[in-house]
Amino acid sequence: MLHIRFTAEDMSRVRFAPRPSPVPELHAALLMLGAPHEGLLFGRWRGRLLRTLPGAAEPLGELVPGGAAPRFLDVLGGTREEGFALIRSARPEFVRSELARVYAGQGAVPPWVRALHRGDAAGWDTLDRAQRAAHETVLAPVWPLVQDLHRAEFTRYALTAAEQGLAAALAAVAPGSRLRDGVWEWPSAPSALSAPSALEAPEARDDLEAWGAGEARGASEGPEAGEARAAREVRLGGRGLVLLPTFHWRGGPLVQDLPDRPVVLAYPAGGGLPPAPEPRGARSEDGGLAAALGRTRAAVLRALAEPRTTTDLARRTGIGNATASAHAAALRAAGLITTTRTGRSVHHEQTPLGMLVVGTTP
Repeated sequence: MLHIRFTAEDMSRVRFAPRPSPVPELHAALLMLGAPHEGLLFGRWRGRLLRTLPGAAEPLGELVPGGAAPRFLDVLGGTREEGFALIRSARPEFVRSELARVYAGQGAVPPWVRALHRGDAAGWDTLDRAQRAAHETVLAPVWPLVQDLHRAEFTRYALTAAEQGLAAALAAVAPGSRLRDGVWEWPSAPSALSAPSALEAPEARDDLEAWGAGEARGASEGPEAGEARAAREVRLGGRGLVLLPTFHWRGGPLVQDLPDRPVVLAYPAGGGLPPAPEPRGARSEDGGLAAALGRTRAAVLRALAEPRTTTDLARRTGIGNATASAHAAALRAAGLITTTRTGRSVHHEQTPLGMLVVGTTP
């Protein structure tokens, strides 16, 4: 569970980010790129990026040796350059302590990260090049689509808030959540990824000798720590809350919780597919769906806007019965279709998630 605790003052300080922010969106995409799950919907997207991501972007992976990113990367900014400038403006002692924290017990530290720890311009230049290379490959080709998706999400939130109030708007952001007695309660979200707040963060020495030796507190955690993270509480304390949809992430909420700043909550939005440029020669009706699932599987999913037997599905899409059955099994495992049996007949049809992905109207 994630609990976000509001004060009376915070109720009037909830705002929706007016435009997408490239740096958090890029970081969400890179998290998804390294995620071992979601093979059906994100497999092709992941494979394409892994083939095309230049070597200059590799240092970004070296900043998360244990899966947790340093918190000086938690910025917004309207452009990639503006976001990097905010990262670069972080206090040197904050940068040192965060690098020490993420590398505690993680072994050898790359030379460029040591340079970053010292505050050398060469270290920052490496990070700038890596971020630029990743941005040009991952985000730039789909950024107009991300902007369109953000505008649609912004409009949906604004209309819900205006017509039904804040509680309903927050519940629409995270189905299954609720605002009760000043606490926004999220359903179980084991994938919620963020570093602890400054009040919760373990003390980490910022000297190089502590790196890789596991001497910083919190380098290893037992099951109790995992349970504490699962029931995390974020106290806004009058700082307010910024809601930021992300269209490259399918896990739990990503929380930026730094002292003296509004808490930023990035949440998964969109139709559940990674934004993708229109493939060359693809039919316009398939769009990003064909890029994510493949042409045949996308056609199978679209054909199930109404219930069909396996034989009918195969005939409709021009494939064999065995192939249709295999595609249906994969789509069913992803929660995009459901299969029911009546006597000897088996019927497949889209689930609500499948309808959302395809864009059909129930």
